[in-house]
Amino acid sequence: MENFVNRIRFVPTLIFALVFTAAISAQAPFQNPPGVQKAADGQAEQRNPIPQDATSAILAAFDKYEVVGMDAAHGNKDLDDLILHLVREPAFLTKVDDIVVECGNSLYQSILDRYIAGEDISLSEVRQVWRNTTQMMYSVSGFYEELFPLVRRINQTLSHGKKLRVLAGDPPLDWSKVTDKSEVMLDRDASAASVMQKEVLSKHRKALMIFGTFHLFHSNNSAPIGLESAVQRYERNYPGVTLVIADQMVFSNSTDLAKYNGDQLEARMASWPIPSIVQNIEGTWFADVDKTFFSRMVDAYLYLGPSDLLLVEPRPAEIFSNKDYMAELRRRAVIIGNEVTADQANPDKLSDQDFSPFLYPLSRLPQR
Repeated sequence: MENFVNRIRFVPTLIFALVFTAAISAQAPFQNPPGVQKAADGQAEQRNPIPQDATSAILAAFDKYEVVGMDAAHGNKDLDDLILHLVREPAFLTKVDDIVVECGNSLYQSILDRYIAGEDISLSEVRQVWRNTTQMMYSVSGFYEELFPLVRRINQTLSHGKKLRVLAGDPPLDWSKVTDKSEVMLDRDASAASVMQKEVLSKHRKALMIFGTFHLFHSNNSAPIGLESAVQRYERNYPGVTLVIADQMVFSNSTDLAKYNGDQLEARMASWPIPSIVQNIEGTWFADVDKTFFSRMVDAYLYLGPSDLLLVEPRPAEIFSNKDYMAELRRRAVIIGNEVTADQANPDKLSDQDFSPFLYPLSRLPQR
């Protein structure tokens, strides 16, 4: 399902850079001492960023912030595994009240609440939460097939006042009544911002916010007025409460992209622990990769290892063997005009090429 998990979303004036691994051994080693690096223009010395263990850094962030926002369920198994590991950490329960997900139809919030609390709700009933969102890529995601039951089981071991809550951030949508594409074109960031304000921030709760990075930006000059990210919207009333963690680079202009190509970046990060998070980026050579991105849009960077070794999230066979559900996905794909999705819900059009274990095809990577 490679096309289904394509994570590059094209936005005016923003360029995603997949930080591909280069033939590191073929490059000259960096000559500066470990603590500093020469700036790109050779005029100043800069500190090296200090990577920290990702789980520890995220947990520690809740001592300072009300919300930690990061990506998940966009096809990257390494990222998904980090989230699942984080949720199982005992310290997570002492620091976090809510998990707010992009992939969750808020129409079914009451069902989700009952399921997560441990009540007698079947998995088939609660699956409506993540299988009936506006975003069809989540409809075959194996991540939420694990996350929701995991949180439910954790809650079943806790007293009432200690239980985690999972909040659905996507707009309420009844797919059984949808007949036209316009009915699906909803303001998703407005919905997410509303959920955050009403259910988390106004109640002084702390939340892990799992959304695609574009929904988490503190600012984005390329977004039209009224279409800002969810975080940007609620920060009008709740500034400074959110730590945004990015797991990919975004360049605001092609000059920076050429100056810090993926080969050079991954060579510099080769010694970092996996996974690790870099914060306090200002004044380091990392800040110079894109000053706008790391000063105005996100706060930290999550390093998951060399790009050519990142693994793709596998799809549970149960999903694709469900003929009725596949037929429904094809119906939805026709409504929204997505031929690729329609084909991927058709078992007769699948091949081995759709099931590569790697997130990025080797053809898109430089050779070592």
